[in-house]
Amino acid sequence: MNKTIPLSRHIDNVSPLVIGCMGLGGGWNQNPINDADIKQAHQLIDTGLEAGINVFDHADIYTFGKAEQVFGKVLQQRPELREQLILQSKCGIRFEDENGPKRFDFSKTWIQQSVDNILKRLNTDKLDILMLHRPDPLMEVEEVAEAFSELQQAGKVASFGVSNMHSTQLAFLQSALDVPLVSNQLELSLSRLDWLEQNINTNVYGPQNGNFDASMMAYCQQHNIQIQAWGSLSQGLFTGQDVSQQPQHIQQTADLVARLANDYQVSREAIVIAFLLRHPANIQPVLGTTNPARIRACAQALNIPLSREHWYSLYVSARGQDLP
Repeated sequence: MNKTIPLSRHIDNVSPLVIGCMGLGGGWNQNPINDADIKQAHQLIDTGLEAGINVFDHADIYTFGKAEQVFGKVLQQRPELREQLILQSKCGIRFEDENGPKRFDFSKTWIQQSVDNILKRLNTDKLDILMLHRPDPLMEVEEVAEAFSELQQAGKVASFGVSNMHSTQLAFLQSALDVPLVSNQLELSLSRLDWLEQNINTNVYGPQNGNFDASMMAYCQQHNIQIQAWGSLSQGLFTGQDVSQQPQHIQQTADLVARLANDYQVSREAIVIAFLLRHPANIQPVLGTTNPARIRACAQALNIPLSREHWYSLYVSARGQDLP
């Protein structure tokens, strides 16, 4: 199943799936990276490329910078890999320190400083995509625009995107930019259905109580902004996790995923990912696993022509009640 995703308008040869790198670096602790951590990063990159996945997702905060650092060790040892990879990272979240609490920072100084540190850790001279991680209430769009322009002119960043922003924030930021925003990374999955519920529940009370922007999907489709789905595997909820203590509709959905996996002769992971791929927005799932077997299992989703009826069966089962 060949998919043309919006990001391909801006970047050549981009894969429909993304490898999430938050699990690299040895965990959320202050332990230095070791040989085992570096070996894991080698394996993750090789597994992704063998599965046809060339986009690797980072953030400067992942395992306190160690995820990028260990990835950079691989590129230092195998510099020829860089031309095969599309690297994206995120900035804008600052942990509590002597200057203040955990906060978001889209100031020009912080964005540019963050990029310099990201490039140093990744051992590369250019990011393919820089994303702003979470909305900063103190965002000055003109200041962000200056930071982006200078980073692009310096050859440090090719394209820019955001994460966890709604359509109004996207439009506001875009109004100050000379370059298009190319991506928005959001939590979308078979267990997190706000992105669908907010569109069907006009004048109807639905089972989902999130605050997802009802216009987001259409806005991104209209403006060729790539929607990337973090949390796409639902932390294994439907692919082998013990759901005996979960609500009945979750148990039933896990059973349905297993039956469809058998019908399509693919993994359960592939069914969960295919649910996202079937949407006309051409969502790009981020695979938040470092397990090679699970990555290969997810890649099977690219060959599934999931029917409309099966898509709706998954949706209705996962929402726990019939559609309005």
